Amino acid sequence: MQITRSSTATAKGPADWFTGDVYIDAVAAAPPPSRVTANLVHFMPGARTHWHRHPLSQTVFVTEGVGLCQRRGGPVEVIRPGDRVLFEADEEHWHGAAPDRLMVHLAINEADEHHAVVHWLEPVTDSEYAAAPPTSM
Repeated sequence: MQITRSSTATAKGPADWFTGDVYIDAVAAAPPPSRVTANLVHFMPGARTHWHRHPLSQTVFVTEGVGLCQRRGGPVEVIRPGDRVLFEADEEHWHGAAPDRLMVHLAINEADEHHAVVHWLEPVTDSEYAAAPPTSM
């Protein structure tokens, strides 16, 4: 057993990966040979990732708020606490908060044999983001 005390501050998500205010807390980064990482990602209202893909897929588990996600060519989907989203290997996608709600999710990734976890692409345009269905229920 190994206990790691929190010693790293919450990191601000870089502007070349995200639109809006996003904050990241590392949850898991096991030493080799493990290649699994997990981060708790906090999206402020309207914040979102850029388009991106993961060589070995990604699972996000929504813990709080209301979010949006989309795979390239598909509809924008609303996600809520308890929802689990699997993005297939190399599936281009984005995810983030609804325009008027924050969203927090646990992102679980596995690095490939070259240690790549994610490949970042272009920002999600405002018109792509605006194609979301209403989030009130």
